[in-house]
Amino acid sequence: MKFTELDRRMRVFETAHDHCVLPGIYMVARIDGRGFSRLTREVHHFKAPFDETFRDHMIETTKHLMDCGFRTLYGYTQSDEISLLFHRDEDAFGRKLRKFDSILAGEASACFSLRLGAPAAFDARICQLPDAGRVVDYFRWRHEDAHRNALNGHCYWQLRGEGQSAPEATKNLEGLSLPAKHELLFQRAQVNFNDLPAWQRRGVGITWEDFAKPSVDPRNGHAVSATRRRLHVDLELPMKDAYDTFIRGLLREGGAASADAAS
Repeated sequence: MKFTELDRRMRVFETAHDHCVLPGIYMVARIDGRGFSRLTREVHHFKAPFDETFRDHMIETTKHLMDCGFRTLYGYTQSDEISLLFHRDEDAFGRKLRKFDSILAGEASACFSLRLGAPAAFDARICQLPDAGRVVDYFRWRHEDAHRNALNGHCYWQLRGEGQSAPEATKNLEGLSLPAKHELLFQRAQVNFNDLPAWQRRGVGITWEDFAKPSVDPRNGHAVSATRRRLHVDLELPMKDAYDTFIRGLLREGGAASADAAS
């Protein structure tokens, strides 16, 4: 059998279940660390509940994903997860889900592992969102999740630091309201949760920005300025409605003004 015939026969088994995202649908990728609880606590012993070195590894991994060949508008990271907002008209790989999932997981795993100096793995999946309003909802959801995770994490490790076992600390936090958790931190550690660094409570945002780069015109040697793009890291994201407005602004900049207004 000739190779071309064999290739034609076999290729269908590889591509039979390909699914593509429809045009006009927003894509947001969610990339999560695999087994990172053990990785961060038992293998590499990062500080709990938050470690700046780990945060920086996640930021650099997010930046790498935003600049590895896709048209991205926004990157957001909290804990061991990353969310990427793609341009609405991104059409790389024919918008095939398996290509986005496999490439993003591979790129994230490789980048983080190189920074860590040891193997680390991520998984990835694409959220398909029908309109700009759902995009705002998605990032508001992850933003609020970061706040809850941070509060729970600080309370949990406060109790662990007092000598409680993992099951004891977990049980003692079950059913506590958010105000009760704030009070726990204040009474037992004199910590006002709202005074903690914003990146711990809200996560980290990464956007593209234009900047002027000094240059020289080779034709006449005159000093000129060239416009370039770079990634900007925001450690103090806005909150609540202001965050919604921030996301909508990114969508407008990405050419989604009409859909944004309609939502």
